[in-house]
Order: sequence, then structure tokens, then C-alpha cells
Amino acid sequence: MTDPGELATAARAIAPGDLGDVHGVAVIESAPVLPVRRRRGLFRAALRMWRTRIGLLIVTLLVLTAIMGPWFAPHGQTEFVGTPNTREVDGLLFGTDKLGQDVWSRFLYGGRQLLGMAVLATLIGLVVGVTIGLVAAYNRRRLDNVLMRSVDIMFAFPGLLIALAAVTTLGRKAWVIVLIVAITAIPRVARVTRGSALGVVERDFVGAAEALGESRTHILAAEVLPNVAGPMLVEANLRLTYSIILIGTLGFLGFGPGLNEADWAQMINENRLALSEQPWGTLLPALAIGLLTVGVGMIADGLGRAVAGIDRGRT
Repeated sequence: MTDPGELATAARAIAPGDLGDVHGVAVIESAPVLPVRRRRGLFRAALRMWRTRIGLLIVTLLVLTAIMGPWFAPHGQTEFVGTPNTREVDGLLFGTDKLGQDVWSRFLYGGRQLLGMAVLATLIGLVVGVTIGLVAAYNRRRLDNVLMRSVDIMFAFPGLLIALAAVTTLGRKAWVIVLIVAITAIPRVARVTRGSALGVVERDFVGAAEALGESRTHILAAEVLPNVAGPMLVEANLRLTYSIILIGTLGFLGFGPGLNEADWAQMINENRLALSEQPWGTLLPALAIGLLTVGVGMIADGLGRAVAGIDRGRT
């Protein structure tokens, strides 16, 4: 006879989330993490670091400027208000640009388009890339090889070259730029996702879900994805930085959407020739793009350190 005290001790040793056979034959360990709690702990660990706080402050200020700026702009984004390339004009905070438009007003209008396109392109790239990475990691045979070799082919072409070719062929349209930037982000996201998920798909709780008859979609979405959420948050911030830089580069080269539309990157290109006479038309948008990329990078760095367990509890 088994001692009842031993049975009670064994019962208490089994975690509430563990899966056990109804006949008591085998006990299979469940998923080792609770995704919601883990993500909350990750964010808290990242926010304890100064780099994350500073980055979040910078990004928040610039995002608010981009979203709410047009409501506070004293003039229209294409309104003629004075002599072109004039630094000191009565009633204007930063003078006029090369077409006699208010630099401050165009700056307040110019961030919304750049940020919106970058965020949308990043989201599309993440969704597609994560899906490819998860499917490849879960199907470790022919499908994995097909998907990863396709990703390798996409890696062979520089993102800027693809973007320039697409914009030249299809036109300077916002949807074209968003789609191309998203496509250039997919291979990197897919690679990171697959690498993070390879160890997860071999865990016992994935096998338990398969034994219970769960669909592959449910297993990938509910079992595997939450356990690679940390690296994906870091990668999302890195891809957002990449999208901002690539879209800004296209705008600077004159391939942005729309002619004379207020856009931070296009403002740099339009006013760079008059930098010595009227620097604000170039410095303001350049400073904003630079701070935005730095801020997003600091957030990504903080999240990366939190995921790796570096500097936990430090400020």
C-alpha cells in the first residue's frame, strides 16, 4: 500500500497547469511560461533601465508631434508666407524654405506620413515573417527547406535597390513604398522567428497539444508564438528602425510619395542646397529622424537586455 502522505506530497508537486493522463499513467509538463505574465515581466524589466525610459520618452514626443502637429501648425503645408530661404521672418519661428513656405508648419505636417508608412510596413513584415518562421520551424522537412531557401534568395538583393526599382517601375505611391519596405523586412523576421521557435517546437507541451488533437494553427498561435514573443518584440523595434531609415532614404533621394508634400525626408532633400543660408529647413527634419531612430533603437536595446536577462533590476 502506498502511504497516503506520499500521495499527497506527489499531488502537491504537480503544478496546476500540468497535463496528466486520466488514468495516472503519465504526467506531461505543460508550457513553462505564462505568456501574459512573462510579457508583463519583460516590459517591467526593460522599463527599469534608463535606456528604455529615454528611448520611450523620445519616441513618444515625436509620435505626438507627428500625430497632433497638423492641428497646431500656424500655416498650411503648402502655403506661401514669405521670401524663400529666409531665416528670420516676422511671425515665423524657423523662417521659410526654398519655396517660401513656413518651415515649422511643414515640420509639424511632415512626420505623420513617414511614421504611418514605417509602422504599417513593419506590421506587414512582422505578420508575414513570423508566419513563415513558425511554419518553417514546425515543419522541419521539405517545407522548411523551400521556405528558408526562398528567404535566402530575398536576402541576396539589397533592400534599397529593390525599393528604387519598384518605385521607378510602379510609381511614387504610398502603397508601393509600404509593400516594398515590408517585403525587405520579411526575410530577417522569418529567420529570427525560425531560430527562436526551433527549440520550442520540440518541447513536451507541444507534443501534448498534438496528442490532444489540436490543430497546427492552434499549436503555432497558442503554444509556440507566446514562447518566442520576447525576441519578436526586439526584432519588431529593429525592423521599425530599418523601415524609418529606408523610407527616409527614399524620400531624401526624391522617391517619396507626392510632390511638395510635407515629409521630413523630402524636406532634407529640398532644403539641403540652402543649408548655409537657412539651416532650419534641413536641420529640423534631420534631427527628428535621427532622434526617432535612436529612440526606437534604445527601446530595442532595453527589450533585448531584458529578454537576455542582462541588467535586470538596474537603472
